[in-house]
Amino acid sequence: MSSASVACQSQSCPNGNPPSRLECPTCAKLGIRGSFYCGQECFKAGCTCAYRCRRTFHRAYPVVTADGTYNPFPNFEYTGSLRPAYPLSAKRAVPAHIPRPDYVTAGGKPLGEIQAAGQPPRILSAEEIQKMRTVCRLTREVLDLAAAAIRPGVTTDEIDEIVHNATIERNAYPSPLGYRGYPKSVCTSVNEVICHGIPDKRKLREGDIINIDVSVYFDGFHGDLNETYPVGEIDEESKKLIRTTRESLDEAIKLCKPGALFRDLGKAIEPVARTNGCAVVRTYTGHGVNDLFHTAPNIPHYAKNKAVGTMKAGMAFTIEPMLNLGTNWADVHWPDNWTATTTDGKRSAQFEDTLLITETGVEILTNRKV
Repeated sequence: MSSASVACQSQSCPNGNPPSRLECPTCAKLGIRGSFYCGQECFKAGCTCAYRCRRTFHRAYPVVTADGTYNPFPNFEYTGSLRPAYPLSAKRAVPAHIPRPDYVTAGGKPLGEIQAAGQPPRILSAEEIQKMRTVCRLTREVLDLAAAAIRPGVTTDEIDEIVHNATIERNAYPSPLGYRGYPKSVCTSVNEVICHGIPDKRKLREGDIINIDVSVYFDGFHGDLNETYPVGEIDEESKKLIRTTRESLDEAIKLCKPGALFRDLGKAIEPVARTNGCAVVRTYTGHGVNDLFHTAPNIPHYAKNKAVGTMKAGMAFTIEPMLNLGTNWADVHWPDNWTATTTDGKRSAQFEDTLLITETGVEILTNRKV
């Protein structure tokens, strides 16, 4: 037992991360600070030492750096230069009066999505469309606030805090928090990370690129939006990657209207990517979004895909191409089971908008207001 008293560090603490005095003795010997838990259940679920005991490939101990951070997966074969910087901050609180999506009270399991599996895309009513416009406007506001904070020296955890606070200030819930166990309120994907990067203590560096993926739940509906940004001055190759990814999304949006085929969107995206020396990631897709975070339709971003379905007025969905520098579109996951990176360590960029099919074409619900 330690005389210190800090919040339980388990990201899935069933007790609400209360002040805790049970410290992991192994972490204490290694100099890993903050390994406090409210009980054995949280210790086994959250402690890096307990994790190593369950996974035999974790034979090396994390090395704590001068700034107090450490890489929790020291034996993992990373594909690029990026490394996680733990410990993660404690789970951020959401005021009780803010409504939660169903998965928050179901241990991360999206019950509504599971029940809707196999059903055709929903056609939204006029009232539901207005709710989508509102939540997407809020999503844009939150992303723009987060993007304004990007500069060398800022940590991705600080960006998570900005997103979290801006979301709850709008009486909304940060959709990623708790979704299938995701521990943070936003995804921050730096350099070779394709998507689902977990905010941590790593400081952004001059020359990095970062994707910020914001999703907001308000009045029963989700908005979803992401963009990729430079950190200070970046090299020409990275500038071209960002421009190409944005252009590929814009070309796909031009096709959207009643009667258009979802499978044809990849035909607009892939030629832009290939012409500019990039590969289109195939593992992740765009998706329907409404009162469910992820639902039909499923929208691949590469050519010659076999996506099913035709666009109809009243459908809301995302298009979110992820492009890698070079010809390799494959990905590899870090042991956190979320962070997806390029297999060759080259950089990746992504852009996403939430769209609504109208009677005459398409409305970009997450568009920046001029």
